[in-house]
Amino acid sequence: MQPPSSAYEPDVGLNLHTHLEGCVRPETAADLARTMDVPEPSGGWDAALRMKEPANLTVFLAHVAAAYPVLGAPDAMCRVAREAVEDAAADGCDFLEIRFGPATHARADFSIPQVIAAACEGLEDGRRATGLVVGLVVCLLRHSEDETNLAVARAAAAAAGKGVVGLDVAGDELLFPSLAPYREPYSIASAAGLGLTAHAAEAATGAAAVEAVATLGVTRIGHGSHIADDPATLAWAAREGIAIEVCPTSNVLTGTAPSVREHPLHAFLAAGCRVVLGDDNPINIGSRISGEERRLVEEGGLTWEQVRGIHLTACDVVFTDESTRATVRARLEDRPVDAT
Repeated sequence: MQPPSSAYEPDVGLNLHTHLEGCVRPETAADLARTMDVPEPSGGWDAALRMKEPANLTVFLAHVAAAYPVLGAPDAMCRVAREAVEDAAADGCDFLEIRFGPATHARADFSIPQVIAAACEGLEDGRRATGLVVGLVVCLLRHSEDETNLAVARAAAAAAGKGVVGLDVAGDELLFPSLAPYREPYSIASAAGLGLTAHAAEAATGAAAVEAVATLGVTRIGHGSHIADDPATLAWAAREGIAIEVCPTSNVLTGTAPSVREHPLHAFLAAGCRVVLGDDNPINIGSRISGEERRLVEEGGLTWEQVRGIHLTACDVVFTDESTRATVRARLEDRPVDAT
């Protein structure tokens, strides 16, 4: 699915939900595969990584997972992280929060702390090259063993202030619905001053988002689509000021939303919820944050002023220091909004 054409290219704001695993360029995957002796997927790397039409979450995740074999080495992780920042900067992004699950990429000779360090190094290389401010959100994985998730949280906490800005939990909500195993990892992250978010209510009901806030102390919810299904939960999210990270194109491709026009973000905005924007897995979905903005206007019916309002909300909830927050907000507020 390609972003719609538009004569007007808006200034791009903050991207608060994108996965490093979904930022691997096909040509980079091919190059790394040759050096790492990873066989080429049937049909080639472009077909393996890019989702061409709507399907379901299982198909979507298979495209994301196609990149995993080329991320299990320090130089590879560093390169992919650097290129992710370069690509986001080329798209015009103002601030990038990028997340990943380090346990997926750890090997006997590539420990979880080393995986995080390699990603941070690549992100910093990209920042120096482009000037784009970037922070890393580390993901626990629902299917991982408890000890593995504790090791991830400890490594993330140790890297606080060195590139890591937050903690997340991702994975299959329906197979692994309990949040109790993540209390201790989130407590470790909170004590280190990391921001807290969680994938919730994407496949499960809106009650999963309520539980994530109550159990884990998160201030943001990734996707959260099913919050919109229940008026009481929707009112709760608005009342509590919970920020919902929406990824419209991704949700359409996975079948979570029938279209951008019918995406639950409209219910979120109407209820007064905080909404922020992400592109989820830009290589896999064929759309970056600028494409998400255009879709919200051209297909979703939002105004450019509303899009800027989403980004101003993101300034309030982004996991960064107050000086950076103020700088990014000032840039957004100083820009004229072109309504054409």
